[in-house]
Amino acid sequence: MSESDAPQPHPLLRRMVDVRSSEVRAMLVSFAYFFFVLSGWFVMRPMREAVAVATGVSKLPFLFAGTLTAVLIANPLFSALVVRYPVRKFIAITYQFFVANILIFYALMTFVAPREGSAGDIWIGRAFFVWTSVFNLFVVSIFWAFMADSFRSEQAKRLFGFIAVGGTLGSVLGSAATAELAPVIGTPNLLLLSATLIELAVLCVMRFPTQAGAHEENVARHADVPIGGKLLAGITNVLKSPYLLGISAFLVMLTMGSTILYFEQADIVGKAFADRAARTAVMARIELVVQSLTLVPQIFLTGRLIRWMGLALSLAFLPFVSLVGFAALGTWPVFAVVATMAIVRRAGNFALNNPSMEILFTVIPREDKYKAKNFIETFVYRAGDQVGAWGYAGLAALGLGMSGIAYAAVPLAGIWLMLGVWLGREQGRLASRAS
Repeated sequence: MSESDAPQPHPLLRRMVDVRSSEVRAMLVSFAYFFFVLSGWFVMRPMREAVAVATGVSKLPFLFAGTLTAVLIANPLFSALVVRYPVRKFIAITYQFFVANILIFYALMTFVAPREGSAGDIWIGRAFFVWTSVFNLFVVSIFWAFMADSFRSEQAKRLFGFIAVGGTLGSVLGSAATAELAPVIGTPNLLLLSATLIELAVLCVMRFPTQAGAHEENVARHADVPIGGKLLAGITNVLKSPYLLGISAFLVMLTMGSTILYFEQADIVGKAFADRAARTAVMARIELVVQSLTLVPQIFLTGRLIRWMGLALSLAFLPFVSLVGFAALGTWPVFAVVATMAIVRRAGNFALNNPSMEILFTVIPREDKYKAKNFIETFVYRAGDQVGAWGYAGLAALGLGMSGIAYAAVPLAGIWLMLGVWLGREQGRLASRAS
């Protein structure tokens, strides 16, 4: 279909996003796909956070170690699917495997260990923490790999911000549903809602338009042909590429900062709120505020800001916020400050940093978009968690309190900022060479 034959975007849609006629359907299906993925995840996220708070800061590094091990096992299994099956099929297989897992956890929480605080409840909760920590990385990484494979760098800079709005709306729905329904129907029953939402995401994948944009090569990209290649290419290609290594280092610094903040939040919330229902509700409300504050910038500003500021400054924004935030938390280690920092940092991550990071992957080879990208966003991401978790434990063992650990994260944020600027400039160079 030519640009002139395609249905014209609604004027209101054109005010929100600079979308071409031939891109509208692909953009809206992508929007819906991300909505269902994140709504399904954010129904479960407050449940995971309540487990973390109940477990205690001293035991969290062991849960993070379990997560890293699980990711290490899952990554080559996913790569085997990428080698063997066409894109839509291996995405559907992966998501439906996770749906089956959700139903297993529902049965365990409902029939095996329904009493809160029992030994079975504790161990099922810890297994749920590890599993959800793997689940959220894979489902989101697969979504953005599919986007990077479907849209060019120039399209991504215009459209990814608006597509991300679908995820934000899904996050708001999921968080709100958990906050309102958890005290009424109990948390296990929310898993059935999450499973339904993930199945709707699979439907979006299967209905994604073959020709995603104005360029004909997307027809071949979504044909029923496996990507193929080598099973371990995701690892080896990262190690051979300075650009992919730079993205890996950027993500490690992001996750280290997030883990430090996560531990401080768990410690402060654990002291401020007594029972699991209260902790689940307050975590859900924090998520609700984060996603609500993210909406307006994503709808009207993200795409325009990335093009106006340039990718380098867009990637430098969150490190700068983190630098200021950790300095403030070091000075005032109280609930109001940690909640404010969590809200501002995560809103900035969703509104600007995440779309900017996903643009980085639009200029790499197709095989790397699924294998190397998935390796970076699962194993490398969780490796960053481990560095942050055990680093936090080590600093605490040396006698540093919450203030001292927060101050120690300030220079890390400075290095992270400089790396973001380099990556933004390098992406521009690679995009120019490819055009």
